[in-house]
Amino acid sequence: MNSELKVLQHSDNLRSGLILVTGAQGFVGLPLSTALVKLGYQVRCAVRGSFNVNQSQETLSVGDINGDTAWTDALVDVTVVIHLAARVHVMNETAADALSAYRKVNVEGTLNLAKQAALAGVKRFIFISSIKVNGEATALGHPYHEEQAPAPLDAYGLSKYEAELELQQLAKDTGLEVVIIRPVLIYGPGVKANFKAMMRCLALGMPLPLGSIHNQRSLLALDNLIDLIQLCIVHPAAANQTFLASDGMDLSTSELLRSMAEALGKPARLIKLPESLLMLGAKLVGKQAMAQRLCGSLQVDNAKARELLGWQPPVSVQEALLKVADAYREAKAC
Repeated sequence: MNSELKVLQHSDNLRSGLILVTGAQGFVGLPLSTALVKLGYQVRCAVRGSFNVNQSQETLSVGDINGDTAWTDALVDVTVVIHLAARVHVMNETAADALSAYRKVNVEGTLNLAKQAALAGVKRFIFISSIKVNGEATALGHPYHEEQAPAPLDAYGLSKYEAELELQQLAKDTGLEVVIIRPVLIYGPGVKANFKAMMRCLALGMPLPLGSIHNQRSLLALDNLIDLIQLCIVHPAAANQTFLASDGMDLSTSELLRSMAEALGKPARLIKLPESLLMLGAKLVGKQAMAQRLCGSLQVDNAKARELLGWQPPVSVQEALLKVADAYREAKAC
């Protein structure tokens, strides 16, 4: 059998079985599961509680995810696992021992699932990690790339990095194909946290002191992440690789706000306050971390995914923001 035929056969094998999606009730998991079904995949959705994802998809409740979770039933006939479920990062962590809490789910829970997947004959394990594995900020014009040494600075980022290391070792020991995707900030219909807060301020016509921010930040539209995951399900070259994921178009905070306002059909009332004054004000009210996110740069280079997989983000930032704006208006109308 020649090499090209082996590649095609391998891709067909990955397409033919079930895909298990963990965290299938979440911001990424729900639209991802729906998209995969539309593409003709058989999808099994793993959720924590009694959430019913869709009548066209099998849904299993697996309870809490940790080192003891039983995945036997969920893994029957599965060829690909897409692991989205995690203890997610929060700005104001309240756990007394945050690192242990993150490790319980993000490291022990991930490795437990991956080990059971390998024993069950799963061929590929796609792990949605985080750009926080690389770090928290970049110098302007110096984006993160996959070859850089990881430098996580908080408990969440460290737990994701430790999970990556465990998966890479498991791949060497068992032959399970591991694909790691580190997304930057993901936005799309239903986005919450700071992104939603900024959209609310713009929709209300509130003036914001963010008109003179000259940073650069990479973003990732939900549709673009889903497209990359779909490609990583079947592409032979994705096996045992790590990819940084972004839209490929970086924006300053000021540019993002103007684009968001345009998508909403609202004026962007941005006050050109010097960044130094903005940072000082944030320090006085204990909001340094938020100010750093608004003023600092965090850029990634997605060239590896484009060159190795031939991936091109199918949705532009402008198109994605229009979808977010439409969903925001619909939610407000309800």
